[in-house]
Amino acid sequence: MYALIDGNSFYASCERVFRPELKHTAIVVLSNNDGCVVARSAEAKAMGIKMGVPYYQVQHLEKQGRLKVFSSNYELYADLSRRMMDTIAGLVPSIEVYSIDECFADLTGMENLAGIGREIRERVLRWIGIPTCVGVAPTKTLAKFCNHLAKKYPKHFGGVVVWTDWSVAIQQRALSSQSVSEVWGIGDRTATKLNKQGIVTAWDFVNADSYTLRSCYGVAIERVQRELQGIPCHELEIISDKKQHILRSRSFGKSVTKIEDLQAAISHHVSSGAEKLRQEKTQACTLSVFIQTNRFREAQPQYYGHRITSIFPTSDSIVLSRVAHDLLGSIYRSGFVYKKCGIGLGGIEQISQSDLFGSPVTHEELMQSIDQINTKFGRNTISLAAEKLGRQWHMSRQKLSPCYTTRIDSFLVIP
Repeated sequence: MYALIDGNSFYASCERVFRPELKHTAIVVLSNNDGCVVARSAEAKAMGIKMGVPYYQVQHLEKQGRLKVFSSNYELYADLSRRMMDTIAGLVPSIEVYSIDECFADLTGMENLAGIGREIRERVLRWIGIPTCVGVAPTKTLAKFCNHLAKKYPKHFGGVVVWTDWSVAIQQRALSSQSVSEVWGIGDRTATKLNKQGIVTAWDFVNADSYTLRSCYGVAIERVQRELQGIPCHELEIISDKKQHILRSRSFGKSVTKIEDLQAAISHHVSSGAEKLRQEKTQACTLSVFIQTNRFREAQPQYYGHRITSIFPTSDSIVLSRVAHDLLGSIYRSGFVYKKCGIGLGGIEQISQSDLFGSPVTHEELMQSIDQINTKFGRNTISLAAEKLGRQWHMSRQKLSPCYTTRIDSFLVIP
């Protein structure tokens, strides 16, 4: 048996954890540089605010006091996500973290599944402050479907739906009540094609001819159908795969022209990517750097520069930053207004081969110390000096909430 536990309106809920007065307030969270809405509370959805709508289109609601707006606080969300997953893991044999706000849990052999679901919800809410919904079923796809029902009808199910607690008739009615587009693994384009074939509801999909589905859409869709029929096709992935490629990029809060600002941004991205390598105990064999102008400003001169090079396997931020700066120098062109830059780490491997002519200079102990300090006192407590060469590149986050759980200077103080 599998359970799918999902944080309700996760980003908005994270903002409420340390702001209880916002419990019933409509909340939206904005994308990078405060561009558009990427997360909404239930109250914001009820107001008709759509996902992806530009901020300026809802700004009047904020001025009227009807809407609370936040910039994306990735550090806070990631830390609360980690705490939520650790809390869930303490109640079940094993979990698979699926995304920042949801995970699958293995409930095989456990009894009183509805009770376990309620206990998970209560503990996460009490310990972390995040409301959740739980769907329990014999397959991951059905568990996801049950979670959808629990979230859509909270008053009916109390946030927990257990598939096997229902009779066959009720299961059929549940599948018949939902569009096939609500089934995990079926995108909008596939749903549109299925609709044209007369497959409109999830129940229609369950009863469709398997051979036809496989012929038209491939084995992946056939597996979705089997999972929805109660036949397991996907096991719990407890050990996540190591990343094969790491990308770090971001648009600037303000356009930049000086190479110093680009150097600072590139160093920041390199440090972030190298930290991920060290967390997974891997090393990169290739490094790429790119810079680009704003393609939406057609009246301005356009330029895109990119270069990649092979490197001795490393996860050393200092070594990678030096190589990245060399690459940046080779592609930088003055006279352009840059809007974005990024780096890519590839050829990632777990064990590196020794250099026949001697190992390169590394700073292993220094990197370990930096990681330990940043873990304890908050990200970027210690950073490369090159990251301070310019600040024009930083994201515009005018409505950023404090990093309550990861930065000492953001801790709540009770007089």
